[in-house]
Amino acid sequence: MYQPLVLFVGLRFVRARKKNQLMSFVSLISMLGIALGVLALIAVMSVINASTSTMRDETLKSVPHAELVLPAGALGWPQAAQMLQQQPGVVAAAPFIEGEAWLRFEGRGEFVAVRGIDPVTEPAVLQQDSLNTRQMLEALATTPDGIILGTRLASRLGLFSGTQLSVTPLASLLGRDLGDARSLRVLGVADFGFYDNASTALVNLPAAQDLFPGAAAATGRLQMRLRVDDVFAAATISSTAVRALPATGAQGGALDYQVSSWDQTRRSLFDALRMEKILTGFMLLMIVIIGAVNIVATLVMTVADKSADIAILRTMGAGRGTVMAVFVIQGLAAGVFGTALGALGGVALAASIGDMTQALQSLLNNALTPGDTYMIAHLQAELLWSDVALVCACALLISLLATLYPAWRASRIQPADVLRYE
Repeated sequence: MYQPLVLFVGLRFVRARKKNQLMSFVSLISMLGIALGVLALIAVMSVINASTSTMRDETLKSVPHAELVLPAGALGWPQAAQMLQQQPGVVAAAPFIEGEAWLRFEGRGEFVAVRGIDPVTEPAVLQQDSLNTRQMLEALATTPDGIILGTRLASRLGLFSGTQLSVTPLASLLGRDLGDARSLRVLGVADFGFYDNASTALVNLPAAQDLFPGAAAATGRLQMRLRVDDVFAAATISSTAVRALPATGAQGGALDYQVSSWDQTRRSLFDALRMEKILTGFMLLMIVIIGAVNIVATLVMTVADKSADIAILRTMGAGRGTVMAVFVIQGLAAGVFGTALGALGGVALAASIGDMTQALQSLLNNALTPGDTYMIAHLQAELLWSDVALVCACALLISLLATLYPAWRASRIQPADVLRYE
């Protein structure tokens, strides 16, 4: 089979049996270092992807995909919801009002976000499909003074279904006016996600309008909660959908619709997660760079060992570029083999990390403690092939860069200086 001279000689140097055992050892270490770095990068980035997806799902249990404010003079929310739901990408729309309030029960209290909703339209915009939550919303529709609490909030205050509690708007509390306090009955507890279970409560829309008259009156400002079919395009979908609403109000003035998506309202959280992934990947990339440094050392020793062969190639007509390409291929071979080995190992580890951590948890609990003390089986991975491709490309690029200096050194060897004493 025909092979170009550069490829043939480069691979021949790779396959050649090395007399220097140190050179063989360093070459093996360089390949294993790159493989270990690629494996760790793929596995860790997959775990971070799964954690980010879990946090996003937990966040969207309470935070709407997108929300907009209906300014005074705009359409009523039923007409606005109907128009929005007809737009591409919008699955459902429902009104809500949200304000800060003080919940008090038997001398204990918590500051929470009280959200007034329409129990009839709210199930269509819910991210989680929970039968318990839907049943509580049905009960809320027939209970004007009902309230639904987050699980941790109810646990912290010691509340249960049927309990009466007092709700005071934060503005009234700061003004030392307790006359706006309202007694509500707990209908149950719901899962509002990991981040909002301790700070969210749902009430009827009319009850919220009574609690927060400054935020929204019956004919004043309301907010619309939108659910879209693609959460990653929520900002684009919501901005496009709002354009279908009337641009001028009943009085002829221009209407300013304020639109925001979940990735804008929770930008700080997900920016921090992205930065964590970038920094973690950069630190693990150091393992690949260390392996590449060993490639440099291996090639430097190879150039010194093969100086006579290089001189013979030069005298046979090989140019400096040819000699340089030979050693680039020789050094890159370790990077390619290490990258391939690490990629296969990383994909396999990411696919089985859940089972492995569950087995490790069982081993620790059985060997060290009698109970389920070590809880790590929830660790999951979400493998993205784009991450695998990026990691492999970075590893190959680093390996290529590591070969350039030794290959340049090899191309600068003068045949006369080497063969003079041969």
